[in-house]
Amino acid sequence: MNGMPSTALTAAAPARRYSRIAGTGSYLPTQRLTNADLVVKLAARGIETSDDWIAERTGIRARHFAAEGEPCSDLAAAAARRALEAADCDATSIDLIIVATSTPDMVFPSTACIVQQKLGIAGCPAFDVQAVCSGFVYALTVADSMIRTGAASKALVIGAEIFSRILDFNDRGTCVLFGDGAGAVVLQASDTPGIIASELHADGRHVGILCTPGSVAGGQVCGDPTLKMDGQAVFKLAVGVLEEVARSVLVKAGRSEADIDWLIPHQANIRIMQSTARKLKLSMDKVIVTVADHGNTSAASIPLALDVAVRDRRIARGDTVLLEGVGGGFTWGAVLLDF
Repeated sequence: MNGMPSTALTAAAPARRYSRIAGTGSYLPTQRLTNADLVVKLAARGIETSDDWIAERTGIRARHFAAEGEPCSDLAAAAARRALEAADCDATSIDLIIVATSTPDMVFPSTACIVQQKLGIAGCPAFDVQAVCSGFVYALTVADSMIRTGAASKALVIGAEIFSRILDFNDRGTCVLFGDGAGAVVLQASDTPGIIASELHADGRHVGILCTPGSVAGGQVCGDPTLKMDGQAVFKLAVGVLEEVARSVLVKAGRSEADIDWLIPHQANIRIMQSTARKLKLSMDKVIVTVADHGNTSAASIPLALDVAVRDRRIARGDTVLLEGVGGGFTWGAVLLDF
């Protein structure tokens, strides 16, 4: 009737759904090789290097190598258990597992499925992401998207690698750089924003500058199954794309460099990290650097560094953290989050 107030009910807008990190964990194999240990190992092969040469060019002082018979899934599961403990949640509450790795236990099944079995759970989706050193940023972005859409509520996101098994110990330029390890986070649904913005990229034109070109066919390894890298080309690309993707993610989030409390870059080379910090006008005091202790652990390096900084209480709840990685493919990406 004209003039009468409407009795129609307006449906309430659905609450926004976000994801937040509830706990972190990491694991390094027991065997630790200092630069001095590696110098002796290489000298036996007629390869000359020194502690000073390695440290000056890379910032690396030591790395960890997995024991014989210790698979990537063991490292991943150990890091996952520590993240679950930190998040105070049981493995049975996990409804998504993503493992970022370039060194899986098998061709198939995925390392994520093997980790699922080792954690004693079943039923939830589990799969691997392969983006080399950008892998954890890729995996975290996928998990965030699945949680936001309601496809998952509590995810284990893991970066785990055993690069020691794909190194050419006759190549001084690469064998001194890499180590083994794993890092993990529990990512859960929240009505409060945690992951604010993310961005992923790849450029397959640069496949050849960082790759492991071997493959398996007919029951045999075909080609060279060891890591190959054009160090200068990787360095040049890395410093450029890391600055670009960091600025792009900040714009997406409506934030600026001044809002960053901590930068956690892929732990590949101290010079790349210093260059990135300088371009973003960040003091190195705001950069989490762990490369000296474990070398380049590829997809594991960012979650390893995150866990170290959370456990030593540098990173606290409410801090704004920028994660960024770059790796073979050529892949790169960044995630901005409020911890």
